[in-house]
Amino acid sequence: MERLKQLRLNTRWVSTVASIWIQCTSGSLYTFSIYSPALKTTQHYDQTTLDTVSVFKDIGANTGTLSGVLYTYSTSDHSSHHPRQQRLTRLLGPWVVLLVGAIQCFAGYFLMWASVVGLIPRPPVPVMCLFMLFAAHGMTFFNTADVVTSVRNFPTYSGTAVGIMKGFVGLSGAILIQVYQTFFNNKPTSYLLLLALLASIDPLLLMWFVRICNTNEGNEKKHLNSFSLIALIVAAYLMVIIILEHIFALPFLVRVLTLILLLLLLASPLYVAIRVQGSDSDRTSETSFCEEDELTDDPHEMHAEKMHVRQDPVGYHRLPSEPDVGTDTNDATTSLWGGDLDLLQAICTLEFWILSFAMACGMGSGLATVNNISQIGGSLGYSSFETSSLISLWSIWNFLGRFGAGYVSDYFLHVKEWARPLFMVITLAAMSIGHLIIASGLPGALYAGSVLVGVCYGSQWSLMPTIASEIFGVLQMGTIFNTITIANPVGSYIFSVRVVGYIYDREASGEGNKCTGTHCFMLSFFIMGSATLCGSLAAFGLFLRTKRFYNEVILRRLLHSVRE
Repeated sequence: MERLKQLRLNTRWVSTVASIWIQCTSGSLYTFSIYSPALKTTQHYDQTTLDTVSVFKDIGANTGTLSGVLYTYSTSDHSSHHPRQQRLTRLLGPWVVLLVGAIQCFAGYFLMWASVVGLIPRPPVPVMCLFMLFAAHGMTFFNTADVVTSVRNFPTYSGTAVGIMKGFVGLSGAILIQVYQTFFNNKPTSYLLLLALLASIDPLLLMWFVRICNTNEGNEKKHLNSFSLIALIVAAYLMVIIILEHIFALPFLVRVLTLILLLLLLASPLYVAIRVQGSDSDRTSETSFCEEDELTDDPHEMHAEKMHVRQDPVGYHRLPSEPDVGTDTNDATTSLWGGDLDLLQAICTLEFWILSFAMACGMGSGLATVNNISQIGGSLGYSSFETSSLISLWSIWNFLGRFGAGYVSDYFLHVKEWARPLFMVITLAAMSIGHLIIASGLPGALYAGSVLVGVCYGSQWSLMPTIASEIFGVLQMGTIFNTITIANPVGSYIFSVRVVGYIYDREASGEGNKCTGTHCFMLSFFIMGSATLCGSLAAFGLFLRTKRFYNEVILRRLLHSVRE
């Protein structure tokens, strides 16, 4: 208790804890199946109309460019030398992004709830799609603020930091479902109101603690590992609970006890922050301050050299380590072109389009798989119990990919000096194998294939933002990686509608619109496996183009950080 009273709130460890807790309520989009029946019945939708609303959910969740632009403006040093403008700059920060996201999230879910309960007249379908878009788009603001702040707070172990943030948002769907099943089981209308309140109040309470902090210490990996261990324990606990729920009918008291234990596990990251501040080694070795507390006369001059960007950044230019570039390779913002790129400059690079193509292949085919897993299981003779278990466990495989890819890529980058794009090559190739396993239709193939596809799909969510921050710089990372993420719904539409849907309907045309057998999805998964393999080859091209940059800049920067 004494340590809790002495806890300093303006450190990056407290910021990390606040970000983790925000991420834990930011995965409501993964629970659409919980409240979609209420939308369908109360609004008198057919399945096509409900799918249309779902499409706007995917569009909103994957178009976070505005959140990236707002984050860049709220956290960057502006050129004005006027004292009033400088004071305004110091007042801004990630909290602005979280505030806008909370407002959007509440507005979207509350209006959907009001429509379902009849508080407002039944809206036309385009208006309901707008409500869904608002709610989903608000989540991108939470994700941007938490992920980019973590990268800026832990530049040396950015992969691990992104993996932790992405991992908890991957688990958040299962966490919210536990709350729903404990208190609102079979009451999807009440669950919609819960989402409107919980997913907006949580960020509003915690947004003041999410800060960009500058530190100089040597033990950050040890403490990040503590957060990683907590994430793994939470994932294992949720997996056990999900399996038990599908085997036994748990009474209300047991559900309450399991939820209390889950909340205690989610509260444990605060202990890590307290322990960090209480250790003598951290007191002597850490010099920490946050941007809001930084007392500089001219922050623009301080970062002028960092923000210098080469002109015409097309293709692979000379590296910052070359004599005529004159860029400090120890600068945490050194990018492939010697400085931080903005969105327009990044779009002019081949690396941006390689990442986008790889993500369209990987994320798009992964999303098409999970969206159709019930129909796949039905065509192969799986019971509804088995397919529902696969859907429930998808969040666990998704988490393992999100967390594991960040952690493992950091380990091999530091220890084996493997450039991070190589792990995108490996995971996309493994996802291709997963698609082919499902296509085989062999007994148990859907289980094995869904695990492989789920893990590799989650991996892209950690690898892509981290690679984008290293290649293009961190100052506009939020804008750039959120724009690349647009490839996700594009790929999902191509694979779900133009490949899986079209081929399934063609195969089922003579069977009463319902297809049974391995032929229903075999060709679709062969196509998706081939496309993902193409994405892996594209990622290999990115690896070759950036290998020298990682060897001469990123690894040198990491070596310098370790020596400090």
